[in-house]
Amino acid sequence: MIDVPAKPLSGKKGLVLGIANEHSLAYGCAMGFRALGAELAVTWLNDQAKPHVEPLAKALDAPIVMPCDVTVPGHLDAVFRAMEKTWDTIDFALHAIAFAPKDDLHGRLSDCSRDGFLLAMDVSCHSFIRMARLAEPLMRDGGALFTMSYYGSERVVEHYNVMGPVKAALESAVRYLAHELGPKGIRVHAISSGPVRTRAASGIDHFDELINDAATRAPAKHLVSIEDVGAATAFLATDYAKLITGETVYVDGGYHILG
Repeated sequence: MIDVPAKPLSGKKGLVLGIANEHSLAYGCAMGFRALGAELAVTWLNDQAKPHVEPLAKALDAPIVMPCDVTVPGHLDAVFRAMEKTWDTIDFALHAIAFAPKDDLHGRLSDCSRDGFLLAMDVSCHSFIRMARLAEPLMRDGGALFTMSYYGSERVVEHYNVMGPVKAALESAVRYLAHELGPKGIRVHAISSGPVRTRAASGIDHFDELINDAATRAPAKHLVSIEDVGAATAFLATDYAKLITGETVYVDGGYHILG
């Protein structure tokens, strides 16, 4: 018989990047980690986000709460220095950030500017690679790295535009990082959520159409919540999932199986 502890992440410590408000997928994941007993470090993007994030961090009992804008040199490094000083080691890290300039996001991919594409790749993909590099030496007993993707990475989703190729690159990075870090016991996953009304999603043109399509066509016949995504991600951080790695894990009510 398998012994199932009440708090399978008790004693584990991890980072959550990307909480913007109580509707964020990152916050759903943070609640999932915390419910299973983990201790969290939480970041906010800027002064506008700080008043929304600080009360959530307090509710999560997060001992580390600090700014992190991955476009500002040194911000991400400072977060990892703070975790090393406070905890010495970490067990998981979640990357739930993405960005593309509005003109590039709302326009055709073929019209995307070079600067807009590079910025989208830097924030949405390369910052995850940087996070993995910083996390590796602190995961001395193995661990798990997570990032957020979407079905538009593998199929054309109208109005997803430049983020489709960017998320495809992110999912490829997940597989390569899983291969490189696997010998150290570090698992790497992309979590592909169904559409959720988050601040980031609100920037996608015609987002209501994506929501309505998912609600009516997905086999589960209902929309995914941030709690659904958080519970699945928290499970993957536990030792029950220690031999699962390199996956794009769909939490979308089965929408991705449709043609």
